[in-house]
Amino acid sequence: MRVISGSARGRQLKGPPSFATRPMTDKVKGALFNTLMSLGVEPDRALDLYAGTGAIGIECLSRGASHADFVDMGREQVATIRWNLDYTGFRSKSEVHQVPVEQFIATSRKPYDFIVLDPPYADPEIMNVLAKIEASSLVQSGTIVVLGHAEWVEAPEQTGHLERIRFKRYGDSCFSIYEYFPDDAPAEDASPADEDR
Repeated sequence: MRVISGSARGRQLKGPPSFATRPMTDKVKGALFNTLMSLGVEPDRALDLYAGTGAIGIECLSRGASHADFVDMGREQVATIRWNLDYTGFRSKSEVHQVPVEQFIATSRKPYDFIVLDPPYADPEIMNVLAKIEASSLVQSGTIVVLGHAEWVEAPEQTGHLERIRFKRYGDSCFSIYEYFPDDAPAEDASPADEDR
């Protein structure tokens, strides 16, 4: 597992501390950031929920984000995230929160332009968490929310003001990309969801 692009390109990150953490593979992570680039999305304030190793948030920082917050309730996961931040030199641009994701969503008041949630595989509560993000202070007009999920988990086309603008599938790993539209207006440049295998 490595940083794909940017100032920390090629740095090998410390892997997951246990089998309970299943980080996005480099192939899927690369596809995600290529898709974001095609949409003109360049994260500046990033939030990495269920951060695990911190790989997604670190990728954002490497590509120029000014700040990233990482949220995970596992002690070993938090230690791994901090190690990876120190190793890549991004500790000063980040903050690590060892709290449950739903608690962070309920108590945080600052908005982000990019949020990723890649929870434990096939987490049955993930759609409830997505809905809580949509109703929280974490989102604002244009916020991009990325949901990592298993192929058998059916992600909605829309949740409140979050509208899905892209869908990608790689084997049994998928990600859905949503954009926040506060006035319920549809995405003008959204194209039909596509799939890669």
